[in-house]
Amino acid sequence: MQARLLIDGALVDGAYSIDVINPATGKTFATAARADETQALAAIAAATRAFPGWASLSSKERAAKVSELAEAIEARKDEFARLLTQEVGKPLVEAGFEVAEAVDALRFFAQQDIAPKVLHDNDEELIVEQRYPQGVVAAITPWNFPLALLSYKIGAALVAGNSVISKPAPTTPLTTLLLGEIAADIFPAGVFQTLVDRNDLGPLLTSHPDIAHVSFTGSTPTGKKVLASAADTLKRFTLELGGNDAAIVLDDVDIEVMAPKIFFAAFINAGQVCFATKRVYAPRAMVDDLAAALAKLANDAVVGDGLEQGTTIGPIQNKMQYDKVLGFIQSAKDEGGTFLAGGEAIEGDGYFIRPTIVTGLSHDARLVREEQFGPVLPILPYDSVDEAVQWANEMEYGLGGIIWTGDIERGAEVASRIETGTIWVNRHLVLPKDIPFGGAKQSGIGVQNGIEGIEDFTQRRVLNVKKAA
Repeated sequence: MQARLLIDGALVDGAYSIDVINPATGKTFATAARADETQALAAIAAATRAFPGWASLSSKERAAKVSELAEAIEARKDEFARLLTQEVGKPLVEAGFEVAEAVDALRFFAQQDIAPKVLHDNDEELIVEQRYPQGVVAAITPWNFPLALLSYKIGAALVAGNSVISKPAPTTPLTTLLLGEIAADIFPAGVFQTLVDRNDLGPLLTSHPDIAHVSFTGSTPTGKKVLASAADTLKRFTLELGGNDAAIVLDDVDIEVMAPKIFFAAFINAGQVCFATKRVYAPRAMVDDLAAALAKLANDAVVGDGLEQGTTIGPIQNKMQYDKVLGFIQSAKDEGGTFLAGGEAIEGDGYFIRPTIVTGLSHDARLVREEQFGPVLPILPYDSVDEAVQWANEMEYGLGGIIWTGDIERGAEVASRIETGTIWVNRHLVLPKDIPFGGAKQSGIGVQNGIEGIEDFTQRRVLNVKKAA
């Protein structure tokens, strides 16, 4: 793999290069092309030129190209999975799931068609809601799921008739560039392009007048900057931001059955998931038993290089996040937390932290109130369900959450009181492609997936016709 940029239909070297570090070793394992402002402006100009022709194609013609991209990814799924593990750190099995998720998402969008909606049709008038593409979309993705999250954006945006410029996180550019290498043989020049930077080109993309829509997934503080940057041109935007998802365990659960599920919800991808459980509330009488069960699972977890067979938890993706998570651990120690498992880095190369279970923290502790985005989980007691719901809702975040219960109806009732965009009962991270998801409060604006996710990349036009002459 040459790891080049895709600009105006050509695979090109960058004005600069960027080292890509394998988080399992802490060492550079590849070099990728990095764009400068001139190349970014060239990509914007190419996308602007390509848009009218792409938009003029029928939805079936555009969908056929997106479907072709899905098939091309699947044909190289093992290569994509290995590359994901090397640049993100996740175990190879999880990387394979991400590749499959990307393929499924593209296939879903390729099967969709936004048909006009007849609102009124009578003797006097015809009123129809139509949808048309917005223009050039900047798709800005994070480092935890660089392929799957990009597929949600480009599948919907391209099928809707927009051209797309993809900008991955600087620490995980390789799968996006490999996608660009494949796309170069599928899409007309300028319809899909890739840019890699050191987070220096983002403001250019989000403020440029020829960018019609910014679709951003990342932290809430960065999302606020994107929103501010987009304001001057009143461009459209989709923001999928951070979360501090709460899990509420009701008093009727079987701890032995539910503990592995709660553990998975918290520690998948080493906790580096926006929808991961970040804090657990359990009945006071059950906290010790639940925490002990989770601690055993944490101690039994195999932490290591995702390419090694048997690894269940990989490293933190980058040094900055690694240091941040260690800072959360130290804060929990300073604030009187009791560590039942983990609580320290693993010595040696790579950014490894053992899965950590903490009890004894107050509800004002930093680890409880902020998004740790790593393998550290606080368990907190509650004395009434109302109390747990209040604590779950009092944060500024509202992305997801879970209710764990032996009574589905009771769980659904409690779930209906949680102020989030998605709330699960006895399951986690189930996001059907035909169901939109998005955040409440400071966890985002707009939605992804579903027909609504495609409509987010379109402009509504109401055709209003008087039938009488």
